This record gives sequence, C-alpha cells and structure tokens, in this order.
Amino acid sequence: MTSQLSAICFNATRPSDLARFWSGVLGWEKTEGPDDGVALLPPDPAGYRIRFLPSQEPKTGQNRAHFDLTSTSPEDQQQTVARALELGGKHIDVGQLPEEGHVVLADPDGNEFCVIEAGNKFLADTGFIGALACDGTQEVGYFWSRALGWPLVWDQDQETAIQSPNGGTKITWGGPPVAPKSGTNRLFFELTLPAATDWETEAARLISLGATHTDTNADQLEGQDGRVLMLDPDGNEFSVRTSAGTARLSTHNPR
Repeated sequence: MTSQLSAICFNATRPSDLARFWSGVLGWEKTEGPDDGVALLPPDPAGYRIRFLPSQEPKTGQNRAHFDLTSTSPEDQQQTVARALELGGKHIDVGQLPEEGHVVLADPDGNEFCVIEAGNKFLADTGFIGALACDGTQEVGYFWSRALGWPLVWDQDQETAIQSPNGGTKITWGGPPVAPKSGTNRLFFELTLPAATDWETEAARLISLGATHTDTNADQLEGQDGRVLMLDPDGNEFSVRTSAGTARLSTHNPR
C-alpha cells in the first residue's frame, strides 16, 4: 500500500491563533495535544486534518500553495469573505483582474487563499475546500498522483490536478512558469504509512518516483514523532510518519 495523505501542515508564527482563524472560517473542530500540536479535524473522520506547527521563519514572497474555498451562491461567497475578515483576514492584491469573480484574501499569518465564486464547474462537488492550488510543474503533478495512488483528473497544457478516488478536495498544479523557491514552504503535505508497511520499502518507492532525502530538520522530525522530511521533484518539503502513532489515516479528502 502507498503512503496516505493525513494532513496539510502550516508552518505558523502563531499556531494557536492561526488554528482559531481557520476553525472559524471552515467550521472545523480544533484540537490540541502533545503529539499533534494544534490541528483541525475534518467533518468527515476519514479526511485529512489541517495542522499548525510553530515556526519562527518569516514569510517571504507568495506561498507555493493556497486553498480555494467554494461558494454555493453569491450570498454564500460574501458571507465567507465577511467571516474571514471578522476573524482577522484581509484583502490582498496578487494581480487578480477586476472582472475575475473570486476574492483573494490572506489569513492573519499572511497565507493567501481564495474564495471562489458560485458555479465553478471544476470545483463542483469537491466540498468547502475545493482545491489546494499549487505552483508547480507537470512532473510534480505526476509524482503526487503516483505517490498517493490518486488519479489525474486534469492534464492539459502542463497543468495537472489529482483527486482521491473517493472524491473531495482536488490538488492542482499550474504548470510553468514556476516561481523560484525561497526558504522553507509554509504549507506542506504530511503522509502516514499504512499499518505493517516497511518504511525502507516505501522510502525507496518514493525516491524511485522522484523524491529525495533532505537533512534539513531531519533529526528533529525523527525525534519528535517518527517523521522523516523529504522533497518532491519541485523541491517542496513533505513529511512521512514512519509510525502511525496518533495520526489519522486517510484515503481521501473531506467532502
């Protein structure tokens, strides 16, 4: 069996405050514990969590990944935007055009996200978090499709998207040009090994698909909760739990 996506993690300067913001925006339950730090639990118990981890590294430039939140109506979109602003979010300009229907915001830690207008066909039936939209190559889309065992649901003009066979949030990559990476990504995937899966075998599989090892924070990660840090073909960090521990196993994203 392949590694399973168990969490989307945020490196945050104020993890508890950021968790409170996203809990209010999404309506997800917040939990704290010595092993998991601060996390949000999805409405679907099999879905991935959102985790907030302490980091003192300042945000530099635009993130390589952001959430696209869906709307059921113009009123629903306005309510989501108003709720985010009340909780400490703000409007930002990333070059969007006035005629575009989505609203671009930043959370209190500066992480970008979009509230998409109603009627977006690509995000139909995905749930409130319609997509994790990433800056990345076609190669990295292929890598994650194989690494997670999720099918490609879009592959055109070097743009790719994958989705769990069970539906839910899509993960997309916009293709070239890909902005140069500076520093550690603030958003990254956390994978968990299924029970009885040998770590060395899975590491070899991920490396054969294009992943690489990194020494950055590896000792700290391994000492905390059995996690190992790796890089995908675009140089994006992701972690793999070498033991299940308290992690929530997931084969699909929240609906």
